[in-house]
Amino acid sequence: MKKNIFNLTVLATCFSATMLAQTAGTLTFSCNIPTPTSPAPTTGGKALYAIWIEDNAGTFIKTKARYVGSVTKDHLPTWAVKSGGTLSNALAAGCNVTDASTGATRSSATSPTAFGMKTIIWDGKNVSGAVNGVTVADGVYKVWVESTWVDSGSNNHQELASFSFTKGPIADHQTPAGDTYINTVVLDWIPGVAGLNEANINYPEVIIYPNPSNGIVNIDFKKTNNIKVLNTMGMIVYEEKTDNAVSGTKSIDLSTFANGIYIINVSNENGASNYKVILNK
Repeated sequence: MKKNIFNLTVLATCFSATMLAQTAGTLTFSCNIPTPTSPAPTTGGKALYAIWIEDNAGTFIKTKARYVGSVTKDHLPTWAVKSGGTLSNALAAGCNVTDASTGATRSSATSPTAFGMKTIIWDGKNVSGAVNGVTVADGVYKVWVESTWVDSGSNNHQELASFSFTKGPIADHQTPAGDTYINTVVLDWIPGVAGLNEANINYPEVIIYPNPSNGIVNIDFKKTNNIKVLNTMGMIVYEEKTDNAVSGTKSIDLSTFANGIYIINVSNENGASNYKVILNK
């Protein structure tokens, strides 16, 4: 009887340790929001969209993109509520857009455009009010995309879709099927250094934008010793040493290279992280 109790205790301890795992890493999510053909938008190709992360239980984690205008603020009802706002106001003060790309309703003349390929990068962290939070527990998460466009007058069309992936110590690469209005989906979870005490380790921190890029890629960095850009063949096409004690911004010109996917690798003495950037000139 004592042996069984001991085994159950060990099992419970191991289970608790597993549940607490918080693997650092990055998720790159890309999708195509094509120009609708039936019905086609008649207002100059205007549209708005939001992309955000939730856990598998439906708890909001972080917004990564929110493009909406004052006239169309009631057109992202699902994201507005999930992010802390109200059903009819995606511009409400309660909507959390910390660490997100934001702007007004998109058109064919803006960057990013109303339709076409969209890419976000998630650092595996939640948010704490107006600041970036901590790495969340490993498990199943979802990327949500909500997109709305107008074909005439008040005739609004809404698309809402989610895509699941597993955050953990094992890389998760997926190309899930989309639909008519959200397709060409790619998810890439790339684990970094895992650990329960991540806050005690000074990992490199970067924000990379714009993505996709038409040539110039900006990198806001902290605690970084080295920045590399690699092509899909693993060849280093750019490399620069940085001062770990200094924060700053680097602008890298990739316009002389062919369109496609590039990997930006940032590192210091504690670890490294990879970020996928799409070059589309």
